[in-house]
Amino acid sequence: MKLQGIFPAITTPFDHNGDLYKVKVQHNIEKWNRTGLAGYLVAGSTGETPYLTTEEKIQVWEWTAQHAASDKILIAGSGAESVRESVRLTNRAAELGYKAGLILAPHYYRSMMSRMETQILFFRTVADQAKIPILLYHFPQVTGIDLTPDAVATLSDHPNIIGMKDSSGNLEGTKRFLAAVKPGFQVLTGSATVLAESLAAGCPGAILALANAVPYACISIYEAHRTREPEAAIDWQNRIACASKLCATAYGIPGLKYAMDLKGYYGGPTRLPLTVITPGAKRELEQAFEGIKS
Repeated sequence: MKLQGIFPAITTPFDHNGDLYKVKVQHNIEKWNRTGLAGYLVAGSTGETPYLTTEEKIQVWEWTAQHAASDKILIAGSGAESVRESVRLTNRAAELGYKAGLILAPHYYRSMMSRMETQILFFRTVADQAKIPILLYHFPQVTGIDLTPDAVATLSDHPNIIGMKDSSGNLEGTKRFLAAVKPGFQVLTGSATVLAESLAAGCPGAILALANAVPYACISIYEAHRTREPEAAIDWQNRIACASKLCATAYGIPGLKYAMDLKGYYGGPTRLPLTVITPGAKRELEQAFEGIKS
């Protein structure tokens, strides 16, 4: 399975009572269906997955699958702290039509998971039992776990591990992964701030939070790269630079959801302990997203 193009790591819509908001899941998906997005990552970290129950996660998978266009590839954020739960969730997603599961490195017992042999055992065992291919999820800012190029190279030999999402934002690290893995293993960037550079380095696509609010801009960078117009790709990259940094670091998911509201998608409220952004932050986001086509 080829994972080429732009996949939004979609947010989870909540109503103002804090419940899942079915009609807004449909609203966002149907609007994204009309773009050139390659598919959707559902219940990843941008979806506030630590604050979802297992039942809610499966519900959002079901609703998204119901409304996604047939040409969109569905990826489930199906990782958990144990092999057993990761396999159970991944196989449930498979039953709903998902084509791959994104598995975050477990990090509760961080000292043990920092060992390369433990990382390899975890991912291999999940892949052995999963009914669909899996992607490794490298997000050291959250997990405190650095997947090494050697570990990823070893895992890339597994027939049911087809790629990884590298959300480190470290372009040189992404290049090391690309150089280490076997041909055909797909390294997708998870950082919009280095999207053009990551594509130029060899990433076939990206899984991006920013694509929730401005999919057109993210797709434009990918298309400029695909048609070998590097100057156009860098021009688009510069246009989204400020907006990307604000959502990635300064204001996170609450800021991203506000940007979605600005751009005609439904962002809505977050779940506590994530809090509403300040009026000053809203003004800053309004300025950063002004003029960026959604």
